[in-house]
Amino acid sequence: MPRPPGHGPGFEVRRQKIIDTAASLFAQQGYAATSINDLGRAVGLAKGALYYYIGSKENLLIEIQSRVLGPLLARAKEIAALDEVPLLRLRLLSESLLTIIFRRLDHIWVYEHDYRSLSGKELEIVLRQRADFEHLITGLLTEAVEEGSFRAVEPHLATLQFLNLHNHTYQWVRPGGSWDAAFLSGEYCSTLFRGFAASVGELPDVEALAAEFKRARPELLLDPEALWESESVSVAS
Repeated sequence: MPRPPGHGPGFEVRRQKIIDTAASLFAQQGYAATSINDLGRAVGLAKGALYYYIGSKENLLIEIQSRVLGPLLARAKEIAALDEVPLLRLRLLSESLLTIIFRRLDHIWVYEHDYRSLSGKELEIVLRQRADFEHLITGLLTEAVEEGSFRAVEPHLATLQFLNLHNHTYQWVRPGGSWDAAFLSGEYCSTLFRGFAASVGELPDVEALAAEFKRARPELLLDPEALWESESVSVAS
C-alpha cells in the first residue's frame, strides 16, 4: 500500500477518525482483546500505514483520552476564569462535562476502564491530564467555601463526590433520551450544592443564574468541542 499522505489537511481528519473507531472497538471488545489488525480492517489500512497515523496501540489510549480531556480541559479553564460566582461556574463546568460524556460515550468507557493498561511515561501523561481537570474542580469548590456558600468541606473529598456523580453517567445514559446534559447537570448540582451548603436557605438560584448566563452570552457555548466566539470571559451585569 502506498505511504499515507503527509501531515496535510487530511492527515488529522483521518487520524481522528482512526481514534474514534478505536474507541468504539475498545468499548465493544475490550482494549486487550482488540488487535491492531482488527483496527486496521475497521479503518481500511494495513498495519504499517496504521502505525504511521497512531504510533502504537498503547498511544491510542492516550489519544482517546485526549480526544475527551483536551477540549474538556480547555473549556473548563475558560469557565473557571469567568467573572462569576463559583456556584455558577461549577454548574457550567458540570454541564460541559456531561455534554462530552453524552457525545463521546465510547471514549469515556475506554477512558474509565483501560487507562490502567498503560505504564511508565504513557501512564504519567494520562494521570497528569486527569489531575489537571480535578484541580480546576477543587479550586472552584474551595472558592465556594471561602465565599461562604459551602460549609468547610474537605476539598479533595468534595472533588471526588463531584466526579463520582458525573463520571458514572456513561454507564447508563442513553443519548437522545428524555434526560439531556443540561437537565442532569441541574439535578446533580442541586444534590451536591444542598449537601455542601453552609445554609440551604441562602443558596442562590443557580439554575436561574445558568439560564441567564446562556441568554446573555450565547457565544460562550458549554460544548467543549465548540469554539467560543469571544475572547472575553466576563459576563456583563
